[in-house]
Amino acid sequence: MYTSPLPDVEIPQLPISDYVLRLSSELGDKAALIDGPTGRTLTFSGLADSVKRFASGLAARGFGQGDVMAIYSPNVPEYAVVFHAVASLGGINTTINPLYTPAELAHQLTDSGAKCLFTIPQFLESATEAASLAGVADIIVLGDGDGATPYGDILSAAANPPDVSIEPDDLAALPYSSGTTGLSKGVMLTHRNLVANIQQCLPVLNVGPEDTVIAVLPFFHIYGMQVIMNMAVSQGATVVSMPRFDLEGFLGLVQDHKVTVAYLVPPVVLGLAKHPAVDGFDLSSLRLIMSGAAPLSAELQEACAARLECTVMQGYGLTETSPVTHVNPPEANRPGTVGIALPLTECRIVDAVTEEDAAMGEKGELWMRGPQVMAGYLNNEVATKTSIDPDGWFHSGDLATIDADGYYTIVDRLKELIKFKGFQVAPAELEGLLLTHPAVADAAVIPSPDDEAGEVPKGFVVLKQDTSASADEIMDWVAGEVAPHKKIRLLEIVDEIPKSASGKILRRILVERERASRRAS
Repeated sequence: MYTSPLPDVEIPQLPISDYVLRLSSELGDKAALIDGPTGRTLTFSGLADSVKRFASGLAARGFGQGDVMAIYSPNVPEYAVVFHAVASLGGINTTINPLYTPAELAHQLTDSGAKCLFTIPQFLESATEAASLAGVADIIVLGDGDGATPYGDILSAAANPPDVSIEPDDLAALPYSSGTTGLSKGVMLTHRNLVANIQQCLPVLNVGPEDTVIAVLPFFHIYGMQVIMNMAVSQGATVVSMPRFDLEGFLGLVQDHKVTVAYLVPPVVLGLAKHPAVDGFDLSSLRLIMSGAAPLSAELQEACAARLECTVMQGYGLTETSPVTHVNPPEANRPGTVGIALPLTECRIVDAVTEEDAAMGEKGELWMRGPQVMAGYLNNEVATKTSIDPDGWFHSGDLATIDADGYYTIVDRLKELIKFKGFQVAPAELEGLLLTHPAVADAAVIPSPDDEAGEVPKGFVVLKQDTSASADEIMDWVAGEVAPHKKIRLLEIVDEIPKSASGKILRRILVERERASRRAS
């Protein structure tokens, strides 16, 4: 068992909203959140007041402890208001990818037991359709829209929400993750999980009131939710939000707001390292870039750092760990590694077959234990027991090594998830969808390496006898059924899908064929 080289930290026994907003009075009129495209600003005192007012308005509508709010929105300042109003009432936030189709949205609404849905006018049509399918009657919209209550109407309540007793182990957030395998599942994160992980991050991610952080990562994703929306605000930093990413818009916001810290994913780091547009902007304010959500090569990391003349480092975590478990200290940054374990985080490197601890330097599955590990998967005891063993070790599904100095490197993945630009795509979900196509008899989906996205979904299909369909036709059909990040980008028509005697798809064989084919080309 390996422990963190960093000293232990104290975890305040506070609900997440009390923790995040504790500096609001002191910081007053300092900008807490700025909407990048419009400049609309929410100060720290304004954020705290809006949270109280929105909580009061929700309570008056019968929303209370244990109720679930679904947030189906891009990054806007009001995202933080809704999230913390709900959490302050003892409610639970289930955050949803705004690119989801109505069917995908309806699944999460139903599975999470959502009572209310918050969205924006541009998404209201999809939100209304999904809410109807899931039986959610209460829709709140940031603005106006037919059949929905305006956000402003709820915000007009007096700032006197009811007093609620919130325990550290009460649920605060319910983001969805595919975990180590299979379809997406609700990850139950408690107030203690969220507060603990921020405290654990602070010794290495020392963001403070002098910093401006850009929020290009979506708040629905645990990385954006915790590391930016919660941690940065809790430490008094100003957050500049982007509702959707485009490189030149991002560069302009960094320049205009003199952004000092950027939490990014590898495809954005790639753009910063290589895109010619970067030369047209003044990015000299940047002091730190942290990359996460997918592996970043040492070469790309060093290229970006050299071009921007700032520290570029890498971290590691999962939705199930709130999310951060490992980070490179900026003053002792080792490119290509994910750094050292955070305080209070215990780790093991375990042989995936024997479950014996691997020797230092040898690869094995990374197991972790600490206060940031989730309470479990919602309504899925089997998946919970598969992921967290009786001794509390969370089995990450990632293969890693550790060196003599305590630096970890992620070398491969046991789990079969595809990481497209940091987003998780479950092969099983796409395989199930492909099998509903009238021309498809059998199907398999694997990750295919891609320089820009990291990985893209590649499908293999066996066509039914006496039918015909081209690869492009099938890919276009899938694209109409799923969110953009789940699209199948490559498809090959084959005679047979390799399977074990028990009928399990042998994706490993397809992955090996794909790698051999790419090497040959």
